[in-house]
Amino acid sequence: MMGHELREFVDRVMDCHAIDDQDVKVLQNEILNDTVMTRDTVDVLIALDRAVPNACVAFSDYLVALVVDFAVWENRPTGVIDRDKAHWLVATLSVGEGPTAAAQRIAFEIAREAEHCDETLLAFAFAK
Repeated sequence: MMGHELREFVDRVMDCHAIDDQDVKVLQNEILNDTVMTRDTVDVLIALDRAVPNACVAFSDYLVALVVDFAVWENRPTGVIDRDKAHWLVATLSVGEGPTAAAQRIAFEIAREAEHCDETLLAFAFAK
């Protein structure tokens, strides 16, 4: 379930059609700072990456780091991308017309950082 502050953030940036450096700071320091990450939150942020055409580089960098940390280190089993996680990641990263540049980076960085990675995500991460 999406928190009130995140919902307001999403509504605001969708109305503006942009995410700037200040928005990223607000997201990091005020909205997600003390939030326990969930798959739902990750799904919302990845959808935002796809839906907002004018997102700054800082948003992409933050999104990549956040999702890699969540998928590899915060979500059990730690360090492992099992079949369930791999299927969820491929589904959420590839929605629509295929992965965005950030989504492709997320898949690659997860495959690189995880101690073990299911072949489903490996195939997705290294597909050309």
